[in-house]
Amino acid sequence: MLRPSPAPAPALRSVLAALGSPTAVREPRTPALRAAQGPLSPERPLPVHVLGVGGGPGLAPRTRLAGWRFLIRNGDRAIAAADTMLTPDGWAFSHFFEGPYVSATERALLQAEALPTLYQARLLSVPELYMLTLWLHAGPEADDTPVAPAAADLMVPLAPAPPGIAAHLPYQVAELLPVLSTRLAPPPLLGSPASA
Repeated sequence: MLRPSPAPAPALRSVLAALGSPTAVREPRTPALRAAQGPLSPERPLPVHVLGVGGGPGLAPRTRLAGWRFLIRNGDRAIAAADTMLTPDGWAFSHFFEGPYVSATERALLQAEALPTLYQARLLSVPELYMLTLWLHAGPEADDTPVAPAAADLMVPLAPAPPGIAAHLPYQVAELLPVLSTRLAPPPLLGSPASA
C-alpha cells in the first residue's frame, strides 16, 4: 500500500503552466506529448532524492531532495514525465521527458500498491550508476527531510537497471545499499595498501 506524497503546490502549478503553454518553456515537448490526443494531466507526484555515498563502503549513505516528478497521463497510461527543481525563488518546472523510466515507474508503483505494508513512494537516483529506484520508505518523515534509507525500507530498481541488479525486484535496504556503496567507492590509488 502507498501513502500519498502531496507535492508542493508551486511544483504542481509549474507543471500545469508548462503543459498549458508549450511556448512558455525553453525545451520543446517530447514526441509523445506533441502527438497526444486529448487532455494531459500530471499525476502520481514523487519526490526525487539523490543518493550519495561519502568516502566508500561501510559509510552511511546520504540523500538529498532534488526535485519532484509527475507522470503525465494521457487517457489510461503515462506517456511522459515532468520534473521540477528547487530554485532560489521556489519550485519551478525543469523539463519533460519520456523513455523507459516512465513505464518502469508506473509498473513499480502498481507492484508497490499490492504490498501489505504501508510505504511512502519516492524516487532515488544514483547518477553515477545511471540508476533509478522506487524507494519505498516506511518512516513517517516528510519528503523534504534529509534521511538515509532505513532498514524497513525497500528499493525497487527500475528498468533498465545496472548489470547484476535485477529490475523490478524489491530489495531490502541492507541487501542493496552495500552493493551500491561498493560500486560508488573510488578505486584505490596505485601504490596504496588497498591496491596490493
